[in-house]
Amino acid sequence: MQPAAHPSSVLKQKDLELARVFAAYTISATAWLVFATFIGILLAYKFGAPDFGSGAWLTFGRLRPIHTNATFYGWASIALVGLAYYVAVRSCRTQLYSVRLAWVGLWLFNIAAIAGTIALDLGYNDGNLEYREWPWPIRLIFLSALLVTAWNLVGTVARRTTDDIYLSNWYTMGGVLWTCIIAVVAILPWYQYGLGQVAVSGYYMHNAVGMWFTPLALGIFYYALPKLLSRPIYSYALGVFAFWTNLVFYPIIGSHHFLFSPLPWWLQTTAIVFSVAMLVPVLGGSANFLLTMRGRFGQMRESYPLAFIFVGVIGYLVGSSQGTVEAFRSMQAVWHFTNYTVGHSHLTMYGFVNFAVWGCIYALLPAATGKYPGQAGLALHFWMALVGSFIYVLSLSIGGTIQGLNWIQGSPFIQSVVDMGPFHVWRGVGGILMFLSHVVFAWNVWCMTYGPSARAAPLVPALARDDTA
Repeated sequence: MQPAAHPSSVLKQKDLELARVFAAYTISATAWLVFATFIGILLAYKFGAPDFGSGAWLTFGRLRPIHTNATFYGWASIALVGLAYYVAVRSCRTQLYSVRLAWVGLWLFNIAAIAGTIALDLGYNDGNLEYREWPWPIRLIFLSALLVTAWNLVGTVARRTTDDIYLSNWYTMGGVLWTCIIAVVAILPWYQYGLGQVAVSGYYMHNAVGMWFTPLALGIFYYALPKLLSRPIYSYALGVFAFWTNLVFYPIIGSHHFLFSPLPWWLQTTAIVFSVAMLVPVLGGSANFLLTMRGRFGQMRESYPLAFIFVGVIGYLVGSSQGTVEAFRSMQAVWHFTNYTVGHSHLTMYGFVNFAVWGCIYALLPAATGKYPGQAGLALHFWMALVGSFIYVLSLSIGGTIQGLNWIQGSPFIQSVVDMGPFHVWRGVGGILMFLSHVVFAWNVWCMTYGPSARAAPLVPALARDDTA
């Protein structure tokens, strides 16, 4: 008769499996980050040298959706899901519901991203549907990955050994479940014509950020920040309040991208009103994080994970508040269709989501693998990413404002192109710094998983189980 495995050995094996899953998601996401931002560098270069890469597969119209979709669904989605799994297991003091489902989800995410990239570069797409240019069969694969992830996360939280559901899991489970609904609505064929398609495009592209990346990023904030500071979150109630107000106000605001369009005027006005109301969860969530850090800001000099998270919080606060200002009709008249909106999207996606992911990976992945990146690598990544993104966003914000004012004044269109020239150069400078920081990040991830510093031993579980919940 086979003797039963000792409970401690079983626990160690489960920790090892979780560490491998977390590491695999992080490595896969990092590969997509480097690829997507390399495509971004090509796009920035083409603004200054439009004749570069004249072949069909290097045209701006094909490379731009490859860049955005690879960033959204290759890098950010996979990285955030890997973090969500780790946070769910640790905060619930349990085991992952299904390691097999986690691996299946990772394969589905990657298959969708690879197939979508190839399809777009060959010219197969679903038209000008921003952030859902992938042909619908490929988006079905991505939806399958979401459903697998939702089942696994909910199953993990359901088998928790704690009485309450920790705040992080409210956000991560909510984000995955909401996005399943968003993805279904965006693929139903009877919504893909006329004004219905316009309305759904606003619904999908805005909620892909606000109901997918935002709740997952905030959820891992609520776990990683208390762990780094060894203190509880400032207010659990404020976190729950921000969670529900985000759900109430955010889904409708995508229509503010289509002001002055044939969409019903009342729908446009409602989107503006709810955009203003979004200040409630944004200010509530930002205050919760900053008050948790109160008295500990000096620790950022020694803790780069904390510095990354702090920049992410500021990016969330500033970028979301900027979105509220942009929603007004008077502001749209100046900034809509200009490079200002490109700067804004990078402030939210890069300054908030990317810094959130990096800070939490640096805080949590070493706890899973027992391996740490070098301080020089952390510093190089942080400062190049911060300075590069600042140059990028500032140059496009200033240039985009000049661009919009040119149009309002009735200047020839070519004048706005000429005026944007110097700002496109600075955009490229910022983009190069950002890309180089991602290469450094890839090296840091390698060091935290299977790199030279990890060759002496395989991945090992954390020395102690987390007790944030």
